[in-house]
Amino acid sequence: MRAVVKGSTMPVLEVELEAGESLVSAHGELSWMSANMQMSQTTNAGGGRGGLMNTLKRAVGGGGIFLTQYQAQGGPALVAFAAKVPGHIVPVDIAPGRNMLVHRHGWVCGTPGVSPTVALQQSFRGGLWGGEGFVLQRLQGQGRAWVELSGELTQYTLAPGQTMLVHPGHVGMFDETVQFTITRVPGIANKIFGGDGYHLVALTGPGQIWLQSMPLSNLAHALEPYLARDAATAGAEGVGIGGIVGGMLRN
Repeated sequence: MRAVVKGSTMPVLEVELEAGESLVSAHGELSWMSANMQMSQTTNAGGGRGGLMNTLKRAVGGGGIFLTQYQAQGGPALVAFAAKVPGHIVPVDIAPGRNMLVHRHGWVCGTPGVSPTVALQQSFRGGLWGGEGFVLQRLQGQGRAWVELSGELTQYTLAPGQTMLVHPGHVGMFDETVQFTITRVPGIANKIFGGDGYHLVALTGPGQIWLQSMPLSNLAHALEPYLARDAATAGAEGVGIGGIVGGMLRN
């Protein structure tokens, strides 16, 4: 297996598999592939971590009930996964004793034996997280995984007991040895979470953390006023055009 990340702002992960080798991804992640790559649907990422409960936990964590398995047939085959937003696609090795926690939509694909499941789900009142909450995926098992992180990346190595307070959307990925708790700063209005105070994630070492500069939630919130205005404008224009056409037909 040979994997390479191409590009910069909107990277593409290309993975070349030898005959008989396979790769597993979240359902719907495929961008393109060679004709001799065989796709199949599975609910088990391998590594002996199957079962209905694990499948449901993965779905809650953002990975979906079904996974897609890619296997090269009759020779080398290529499969590619393109980033959905500007950012990075980062490889990470998973092993017993070294699980990783990543943001809800971070896991792109992995070798058989890497199993994504839910690590945390907590709801916040109001705003964009009102229905979804703060959700992390746990990547466990044995193998290599690729994780998509949005914007620019900043990596820190936290010493035992050292804590970093992070806006939930900026949490990209961290070692499972890092402890995390949700804390609320009362009395400070937050335009995303509404009047429920300012929620932060306390990450406490030891371990490495990867923080992302452009969380999708912040991007969506920044675009919301423009999308609402454009939708209203389009609706008004549609009514005008409809009226004109209707008048022409009546005459």
